[in-house]
Amino acid sequence: MSESSPDVPLIRVRGLHQHFGDNHVLRGVDLDVHKGETLCLLSSSGGGKTVLVKHMLGLMQPDKGTIEVDGVDISHMRERHLGPVRKKLGMMFQNSALFDSMTVAQNIAFPLHEQGIKDINELNRRVSDVLEIVRLPGQENKMPSDLSGGMKKRVALARAIVDRPTCVCYDEPHAGLDPITAGSIDKLIKRLQHDFGITNIVITHELRSVFRIADRIIFMKDGTVYWQGTPAEMQVSQDPVLTSFLTGDDSETHA
Repeated sequence: MSESSPDVPLIRVRGLHQHFGDNHVLRGVDLDVHKGETLCLLSSSGGGKTVLVKHMLGLMQPDKGTIEVDGVDISHMRERHLGPVRKKLGMMFQNSALFDSMTVAQNIAFPLHEQGIKDINELNRRVSDVLEIVRLPGQENKMPSDLSGGMKKRVALARAIVDRPTCVCYDEPHAGLDPITAGSIDKLIKRLQHDFGITNIVITHELRSVFRIADRIIFMKDGTVYWQGTPAEMQVSQDPVLTSFLTGDDSETHA
């Protein structure tokens, strides 16, 4: 975990704008991500959630605005300087993004190899440790083709945390999973928060999971933060846009 002041948000976004041609995807986003929380990002499709998270990871540079990670402004930081910042941030991709030609162990160890870690004993130990955390002990030698959808998600999560990040971002972690398997992923997300102090940022459309795992929800509309609050506050909100989204009639969210 970071040793900076607890009063400093882990991630601070201010006045963030991003265009893709004529498409103004982010329109002045302001938000804070607090250390140790599970924050869920919601919107209708195309609401800018994934683009926002890519900015947080330093994968994009904004047209306007700032992104700070642990007090460091990464908005226009050069690629070669982003390494220490990215080490604090793990990413679990929507489709797991495992390398089909690599074993489970090789997939998980890939970020460590990228950092130049060569010691086979250290690599094996760290892979074994994270497989225990995600409840897949002894699966090192399996290939992705041997795994169920839920197991692939767990391997992807193991790879995201093998470098001991402060924060993990999840892009639709429940996509393609049945409710029971999705519930097991939710338990892992909360375990990382409670047992290891990891901050979670979750992009998802699964409201059942949101209400299980979120400490705080940010709802985006038209490229800005429209609403934020707790799951309990969202469930009792009388706001017509939120009500339409929660009931599945999101015509209001496109207005």
